[in-house]
This record gives sequence, structure tokens and C-alpha cells, in this order.
Amino acid sequence: MMPPDQETISVIMGNGPSNVPLTDKRDSVSISINVSPSSRDHDQQEPKFSIFSESLRPVTLKFEDVAYSINLSTKGGCFGPNEPKSTRTVLNGVSGIVRPCELLAMLGPSGSGKTTLLTALAGRLFGKLSGRITYNGHPFSSTMKRKTGFVRQDDVLYPHLTVLETLTYAALLRLPRELTREEKIQQAELVIAELGLTRCRNSVVGGHLFRGVSGGERKRVSIGQEMLVNPSLLLLDEPTSGLDSTTAQRIVSTLRGLARGGRTVITTIHQPSSRLYRMFDKVVVLSDGYPIYSGQAGRVMEYFGSIGYVPGHNYVNPADFLLDLANGLVPDLKQDDQMESNGVEVDHLDDLATKQYLISSYRKNLYPALKAEIHRNLQGPVLPSPSLLSSDNQWTTSWWQQFKVLLRRGLQERKHESYSGLKVFQVMSVSILSGLLWWHSDTAHLQDQVGLLFFFSIFWGFFPMFNAIFTFPQEQPMLIKERSSGMYRLSSYYFARMAGDLPMELVLPTIFITITYWMGGLKHSLLTFALTLLIVLFNVLVSQGLGLALGAILMDVKQATTLASVIMLVFLLAGGYYIQQIPQFIAWLKYISFSHYCYKLLIGVQYSANEVFRCGIGKHCKVMDFSGIRYLGLDHKWWDVTALTLMFVGYRLLAYVALRMGQPH
Repeated sequence: MMPPDQETISVIMGNGPSNVPLTDKRDSVSISINVSPSSRDHDQQEPKFSIFSESLRPVTLKFEDVAYSINLSTKGGCFGPNEPKSTRTVLNGVSGIVRPCELLAMLGPSGSGKTTLLTALAGRLFGKLSGRITYNGHPFSSTMKRKTGFVRQDDVLYPHLTVLETLTYAALLRLPRELTREEKIQQAELVIAELGLTRCRNSVVGGHLFRGVSGGERKRVSIGQEMLVNPSLLLLDEPTSGLDSTTAQRIVSTLRGLARGGRTVITTIHQPSSRLYRMFDKVVVLSDGYPIYSGQAGRVMEYFGSIGYVPGHNYVNPADFLLDLANGLVPDLKQDDQMESNGVEVDHLDDLATKQYLISSYRKNLYPALKAEIHRNLQGPVLPSPSLLSSDNQWTTSWWQQFKVLLRRGLQERKHESYSGLKVFQVMSVSILSGLLWWHSDTAHLQDQVGLLFFFSIFWGFFPMFNAIFTFPQEQPMLIKERSSGMYRLSSYYFARMAGDLPMELVLPTIFITITYWMGGLKHSLLTFALTLLIVLFNVLVSQGLGLALGAILMDVKQATTLASVIMLVFLLAGGYYIQQIPQFIAWLKYISFSHYCYKLLIGVQYSANEVFRCGIGKHCKVMDFSGIRYLGLDHKWWDVTALTLMFVGYRLLAYVALRMGQPH
């Protein structure tokens, strides 16, 4: 078999004629991204972007011999803990180059490594990655991060926010501080108009539990969030997944228009139609993590024909032909069976041998020219070296601005959950039922009153804790997405979340205590009621902090709720109501129980030292002599307050540290 001629390889690598004018784009320091009709293909309606926030800085992305392996988990194997670890190669020797104004598509079957490669190019793949990836000749940096847009396959959006609110909050967080609030909002409005989202601008995004905008509109909202910063490099993972052919064509046409505006656009796509394929400038085809093609999309048939693979009449779509080859399926050949490679007939090769032949052909025919192209010193704009980056430029907005925007967004999103009808019904029904059960109890039934106070400490211990457990596991995808984009500091997010939880978490217990306290016949004193309410609210915040810490440490709702159940059972038994004489070797449990301190404080403010109760016929005893109270020891209330304060601070500090350690840096 004759190898492809040098002219064919030169054209495939992009050295020959191309339908994309690149020279004028690469030689200018900044590019206006107004796309004039003359610069587009006439058969596609592509958007005309006029982002005004910052001049576009074109990026030439080169990746050479990128390889990535993962260690497969063997825990619980039948050979025990000494079972040898196995390694799976996800990527192996992938190379390519993408310039401004080019749209590159990564093709390949499921599990071929497309998403892994895209994540690596976006600077978001953490682990042992070998090879070389450069952006205008420099490694990934915080400056490059701010100019990179990354759209995940799954649209991670807040369901209760409208399209306008979603993009407005993103603009307030991501756009530079030099712009005013009005200019940032104007930027969001501009993106909405250019992406064709005007019709649904005031519609909620929606989610799994309730209907919102359509799938195509959700995908355009995700793209719009990245377009707000006018990215020089835009990467998208399966942007057409789950969409009909017409919507998919609109999405890819939008991406092509963005590329023609001076951006470098890279996308993974599973099985594009022939119409979509014709919009791609370059393609990288992967098979089991190995490249079998990397070059001009329009020259792919010419290359594979030159190594003996010519599609039959059944292949109208080039993408179908490529995916069959990547899976090791030999298409119907037009040529005779005379073609042989190293003495092996091509059409008789099995799947594995076909893949090996395609990989070796790529290494022999395409890789040398591609490597030479990557190493060629192209003139173009150069990003500043990471060593020259100032730490002041790491964030586009101040800490206080991030805090305010995140607080407002959190309140707007979570009010639907915190004040849902189901949760309000749950709290109201329990408060009324408990008020009826303890209806007008008095000191004549001191045991019952003490039981009501203990119920306050237990119910408002486990209820907020179990609600808080879900906080960080549920928000982890959003947090990872936004933090990876450099939208805000973790501390600003955390404190905004804590501040936003105050009105959300304290309203329902206030209503609960107000109803049950007076129905239950506790001391008719406004001061005592106010102190009781403050103690319960403080207990709510402490228990919520423990729930946040458990959720942040484990990041698994099932494991966290299981551990929380055990902890609350221990706190319940060691709280001081059920067991009064705990053995010394385990008595320390009550000192780590916030329910114990809350219970002591509730008893201390409810009863005075000289108060008496009827302990028999015509007999009165001091309340402090009651066995269930005397055991508690109420002489050091400030120690109890101090213990709760330390827990309040400690649990939240632990949650923040766990969250910090679990986030990518």
C-alpha cells in the first residue's frame, strides 16, 4: 500500500488551502468580534456578537502527546486488600492545534476519551496528565482561566431563577469591576438577544421536578453564561446531546458564528448529522483513547481513502464512517481485496487489528506533520507569563461584591425550598399537635413541662441538622462549575450561604415556639418566652452547623444521614432527660451534646431558684430539688452558652475547611 502523498498530508494538517481566513486574525493583538455578513458562510445564519466588555484576545491552542491514566478501584475485591491495582489508559498520545476562527470537533464512540481530553484542554482535569498543552505558547494560568468558557454536558443551572436572572447574576460575578452594574446587566441583555432567548427571558429555567424552558434553550443559557466574559477559548461537552436535529443545528451554527468572530471553539460531539459535520473546520477522531485522525474536517475522506478505507454508497454522513472506523468496523470497500498492509488483508482484519492499523497509520502518516506544525513558531499575540500575573488580578470583582450577589441569588433561589408548603405544613402540624398534647400543663405536672422543654431541644436539633446535610452535596456541581471558572472566592460563597440561611432557618422555629410555648402552659412571662426562643434559635444554628460539616466532609447524602442518625441518637440519650446517672466511663458524651446544653439553659430560664411545685397532697417542694433538674446542675449557665458558642464556631469552621479541601484549586 502506498502511503499518502506529502501534499495530501499538508492539506490535512492545515498547511494547504483552507476556507477559514486565519492570517489577519492571528496577526492582530485584539479583534473586534462584530461578525459582518461577508465573513460568514451564506448558507448559515450565525449570530452577530457585539460584546463590549473587553477586546477579544485570540488564542492558539496546541496539545501534544497528551496522555492520562486512572487507577481502577480494587477495594472490596475477592483477593483482599493486597490485590494489585490496575490502571486504565484514558488518553494516549493525542495531539492537535486549533487557531482562532476555527471550530474543532472531537469525535469517537462512548468511552473513547473525548470528555477527558476536553476537560484537560480547559485546565480542569486534575491528576497525572502527561504531554504538553499550551495557550499562545504558555501553560494554563489564571488569566487564561478568565478567558476560557467551559460548557458541561449537563446543564448545571438554578431551576427557580429565570433566564434573565441567571445571566444577570453571572454577569455581576464574572464581568470586571470596571464596568458598572447597569453595563453588566446590559451585557446580559445583549447575550439574551444574540442567542435568541428573548422569548423566554422571563421564564424559569426549570429542572427535574418542574417544567421550565426547553432543552435547547437551557443549552443556550449555559452557553450564554460563558459568553458573558467574551471568551477567547470556548469548550463545550456534547452541546447537542438530547436535542432534536433542528435545535442541534442551531446550536452548532451558533458555535460556528462564535468561532468566526475570532474565538477558538472546541466541542465534543457523539454522532453529528452530515449537516453538522460540514460546519466543522477540524476534527479529532479518538478510538479507545488513541487518535486515528487529527486535521481538516473536509479532508478526512481523502486521508482514509489513501490508507485503504473508502466508504461505500451506504455512507452519506462522514461522521458515521468515522465512528465505524473508531469502533474497528471495516466499511464496505470499493477497492479490491488486493490491498494489503504488512501482508495482512485490510478487509479481513478483526476489530482490534483494525484499530491498531488505524492508530499506526496515524502515527506514521499524520503525526510527523502535525508535530512539525505544533512546533512551528507562529506569530501571534502572546499571553503574559503566569509568573507575571498579579494576585490582585485573580478575581474580577471584590469580595464584598461577590458576597452581595451570592447572598441575593441564594435568597431568591432557596425561598421556594425553605418556605415550601410541605415544610410549612410539617412544622405547623407538629407545633399544634405538641401544643395540644401539653395543653396548659403547669408545675403540678413538672415532669411533663420538663419533657416539653427537652422536646424543644431535640426536635430543633435534628430537624435543622438533617436539612443542612443536603446543602453542600446538592450544590457541589454548581460550586465546582462556578469555582472552576473563577467566578468567586470560596469564602464569599460560604459566608453568603451562612448569612442567607439565617432568615431561612429561623422563621419556622420562631413560629413553632410561639405557638407551642403558650399552648403548653409554660411560664407566662415575655422575658422568659424571649429567652426560650433565643436559646432554641441558637440551638438551631449549632445543629445546622453540624449538618453542614457532615455534608461537607462526606459529600454523600446517604452516608451523612446515616452518621447523623447515630449522632442524634447519642445526643438524645445523653441529653440529661432519659438517663440521669450515666456511668463515669461514658459520661463524657453529654459534654459533646448540644442538646444537653440547650436543655440545661431552657430549664434554667424557665424556673427560678425559689420556685416551688406541688409534690404531694398539701405538700410543696422547690423546683430545683426535683430529681430531673437537680441532676443537671444549673449553676453555670454561662459555661453552657460558651460551649454552644464554641460548637457554633467550630462546626462551621470544620465545614469550611472540609469544603476547601474538597474543592479543586
